[in-house]
Amino acid sequence: MKTVKQVAVFAENKPGQAARITRILAAASLNIRCITVASSGAYGVMKLLVNEPDRAAETLRKEGIAATLMEVLAVEMPDKPGALFQIADCLGRSGVNVDNTTGFIINNRAIVVLEVHNVTEAGAVLQKAGFHVLNQDETLAI
Repeated sequence: MKTVKQVAVFAENKPGQAARITRILAAASLNIRCITVASSGAYGVMKLLVNEPDRAAETLRKEGIAATLMEVLAVEMPDKPGALFQIADCLGRSGVNVDNTTGFIINNRAIVVLEVHNVTEAGAVLQKAGFHVLNQDETLAI
């Protein structure tokens, strides 16, 4: 199945944390391609698509930062009204819940990153419906 590795960082929600995390990645020559930050009171989660996710997670852990890898789906969709609805509707009708999502447009390509419980099932549902599910290399080459 085509999946993408996303780095998830659990960190205290305080000034300087984002700078610390991104400084560590920059010093290791790791390129952030997409980032989402969500806070919940005193702590938050930073989710990153980077050029070398395994090395990024390990580099952050060596600095005492709680970093894990998650398998997610990156799906290309048309950059037009209703495109995200088509993906959400396809998954919903198949009983697949979307836990978290982010999206971006780059080089005239619209990409949605989906966190679901069963990436294999969700990926198969989307591919069967004709959606282009990207692999790690395709996603980072955009």
